[in-house]
Amino acid sequence: MSTLVADTRAVWWRETLTIVRDPFSLVFSLLQPLVFLALFGPLLSGFAGGQDLGGVSPLQWFLPGVVVMITLFGTSMTGSNLQFEIMTGAFERILATPLHRSSLMVGRALKELTPLVVQGLIICAVAMPFGFRLHPLHVAVGLLLLGLFGVGVGALSYALAIAARRSEWIFWAVQQTLLFPLLILSGMMLPLETAPGWMQLASRFNPLTYLVEAERALFAGTFADPSVLWGLVAAAVTAVVGLTVGVRTITRSIF
Repeated sequence: MSTLVADTRAVWWRETLTIVRDPFSLVFSLLQPLVFLALFGPLLSGFAGGQDLGGVSPLQWFLPGVVVMITLFGTSMTGSNLQFEIMTGAFERILATPLHRSSLMVGRALKELTPLVVQGLIICAVAMPFGFRLHPLHVAVGLLLLGLFGVGVGALSYALAIAARRSEWIFWAVQQTLLFPLLILSGMMLPLETAPGWMQLASRFNPLTYLVEAERALFAGTFADPSVLWGLVAAAVTAVVGLTVGVRTITRSIF
């Protein structure tokens, strides 16, 4: 177990160094969320989730959804980096090392925590001058919850990259096909209270829905809302399923 932990830490550090050496990619990934905040947020002025905000900035309702969007976009596309390593032969050389194969998956998945925390804090800092009320402890818990969810999605992205390693287009076809329905059916950008019944029913089977609701409760400064517990359950289930599928895929695959 100690060897597995050490291997996982080594893989995590290797993957994190790629961000440190190329911070521009982290900054560039913030452009789209900032555009959403600047152009989409004002359209929600006066309501959130179909209810009057009572003078509170609409960013209090909208920003948590943007942070969740950053998580989903960032973690679901990480498999493309693994595909590039597979195509160049770099991943095969890593497999030749004495590292545990499972640590290669777990370490890569845990790497998603690092950019997520940095991006989330930057988005909150940018929004504060425009009326967003920061609750530091609650935001920290919200980011940890997103990190747990991101680990699962990242692991699933890596598993998809391995499964589609001989046909790169399959990875992007599956990723894009699943990404946008999940976004729309989570109520991330627009409230679903006025949506057709079938959309509201479908959203209940979307784990992202519970995560968005939990983040909105936490960013509003409350731990007591039941949606926080449901968000934790959704994030934990996603992490367990993602890591299970990811580890099984990498240990059974032949390169």
